[in-house]
Amino acid sequence: MNYTKEWLCALNRELLIPGRGLTQGSQNPEKQRVFHMHEVRDKLREIVGVSTNWRDHMKAMEERKLLQSFLAKSQEGLPPRTMKDSYIEVLLPLGSQPELREKYLTVQNTIRFGRILEDLDSLGVLICYMHTRVHAAKMSPLSIVTALVDKIDMCKTSLSPEQDIKFSGHVSWVGKTSMEVKMQMFQLHGNEFCPVLDATFVMVARDSENKGPAFVNPLIPESPEEEELFRQGELNKGRRVTFSATSLLKMAPSAEERTTIHEMFLNTLDPKTVSFRSRILPPNAVWMENSKLKSLEVCHPQERNIFNRIFGGFLMRKAYELGWATACNFGGSRPFVVAVDDIMFQKPVEVGSLLFLSSQVCFTKDNYIQVRVHSEVASLESKEHMTTNVFHFTFMSEKEVPLVFPRTYGESMLYLDGKRHFNSMSVPVKLRKDCSEAP
Repeated sequence: MNYTKEWLCALNRELLIPGRGLTQGSQNPEKQRVFHMHEVRDKLREIVGVSTNWRDHMKAMEERKLLQSFLAKSQEGLPPRTMKDSYIEVLLPLGSQPELREKYLTVQNTIRFGRILEDLDSLGVLICYMHTRVHAAKMSPLSIVTALVDKIDMCKTSLSPEQDIKFSGHVSWVGKTSMEVKMQMFQLHGNEFCPVLDATFVMVARDSENKGPAFVNPLIPESPEEEELFRQGELNKGRRVTFSATSLLKMAPSAEERTTIHEMFLNTLDPKTVSFRSRILPPNAVWMENSKLKSLEVCHPQERNIFNRIFGGFLMRKAYELGWATACNFGGSRPFVVAVDDIMFQKPVEVGSLLFLSSQVCFTKDNYIQVRVHSEVASLESKEHMTTNVFHFTFMSEKEVPLVFPRTYGESMLYLDGKRHFNSMSVPVKLRKDCSEAP
């Protein structure tokens, strides 16, 4: 049976709507209450056993070595868990606690999506710790880190900074050492929490010193709906493998893609000279090389995560804000994020590193702008640069945007990659502005 993405989103919404589905039947009082977002990071520090004091981090890491004995030798030695076991609801009380708004506020009186990315990253890790909880140990022997942001789909153009926000999520699929996490975000509209976004993250478990992989508890679906979510997790894994295998860094473009690039090349030849070297832009077009923006960040201890590396949410926020500025500069109007996908965390970023971010528009269509942000690091001692992440953001502008044209073969590959990511998004629809437009 074939399931549409809209059907799966509706199914997941049924599971995650506050007060329904997975919230029923939980016997743990801690899970029955709703966390506040500031409590999420406090809870993570408690689970891992780290201090907020930077000077204490070496001592904390030494203490975590003693937890190695709690690690399972195989997945079969771990008790199975259900989706209910990891289900969490978290409140961001922007409406009821106005003092929180400053951190999340934009100059347009909307919410900073980069801050939401940080919150989703922290929540995803906590959900996985709920799934892998070891009751015999005060601290978890696992080091759980974000491996991939598979997909974030938006269903509202902008969010109010004056209404409460609620997050919810649970583990939806498990491998041997990895877990897929489904999360949703809602905002209060009248007396109802209305869906804002659906997010899928992939987390990996490592040993207590964060040096090697570690096994995680198997997941047992308890209903046809949960079985479908688990099956979709398997399909997502297969899709990621296929997408990686056909990467333009490994395989040549398809015949259709080669034709697209050749037609774009012909459209930029100057008819007056009939020369391959004489290139001109068609009307309402921009060379890809002229759509770039760059930034540099010094990675201070303040931005570290519970394992004393730079927080992945911070990296996503900085990449998103540069990508947003790139789309704004290119389109000439305020852009709205529509989708985030395929953010692979290839290498951890150490505290003290120099973080170089480079953003450029790589594909456009109508009023959509596909932005790619490349991040790399260099240590203060070494000038060698290493790629840590590649981020893909899809923005929607308030008006139609120019076409972007590649000039070189490398830029042509970026164009095709951007087009692939754009096409992987669900069929573009007009984002709803309030709950009354929700299906």
